[in-house]
Amino acid sequence: MLGRIDPVGKETPVKVLLVEDNARVARFVVNGLRESGYTVDHSETGRDGMLLAVSETYDAMIMDRMLPGQVDGLTIIAGLRASGVRTPILILSALSEVDERIKGLRSGGDDYLTKPFAFGELLARLDALVRRSTVGHQETTLAVADLQMDLLTRKVTRGSRVIALQPREFKLLEYLMRHAGQVVTRTMLFENVWEYHFDPQTNVIDVHISKLRQKIDSESDHPLLRTVRSAGYMLSADE
Repeated sequence: MLGRIDPVGKETPVKVLLVEDNARVARFVVNGLRESGYTVDHSETGRDGMLLAVSETYDAMIMDRMLPGQVDGLTIIAGLRASGVRTPILILSALSEVDERIKGLRSGGDDYLTKPFAFGELLARLDALVRRSTVGHQETTLAVADLQMDLLTRKVTRGSRVIALQPREFKLLEYLMRHAGQVVTRTMLFENVWEYHFDPQTNVIDVHISKLRQKIDSESDHPLLRTVRSAGYMLSADE
């Protein structure tokens, strides 16, 4: 998950508006996004969704195409684009024909995902939309306490000490740093760092976490990487 930089230079969670009338689908998406670190507002109707979209600032929107009442998803999107709102929009729809997808994109949608869908694909598409919309504004360094990561040179330091990381360790640390202060579950790490589904029989995460902890914390009096019992892991500057 990506963060955005606020006016005072602090990275804050990406804020998403979900407009979806199906309670089961909405609960599935909202819970998944929040577990992944997003801030989510949810509207069940097109009218309320339109009001939120024009009155709040969002990094992205997920819009169900078929909504109850006279204001459907495509009507909302067309109205937002006409009023100058350029927030990236991912359309959700059970209509999978090529003509329907074209219609959705031409109405002003940025991507189109058909139902039923895998949450991992929705998250990947959402991340891609946010990345494209914030290009040129992305940070080139990450920092947690005296631990710093240069995303361009791929150099990692803690204080004056340079830390040599393998590619997978670098990706794991980057994900933890982007979610600093949050509990990161094993499932989240499997899906976002290893990019495959969680296998409860493997200890690959434990091995990599152990090696990473040794590299970043072994020579410091203030450990940053900790295990949260029965929950996952957290990288934090707080005691």
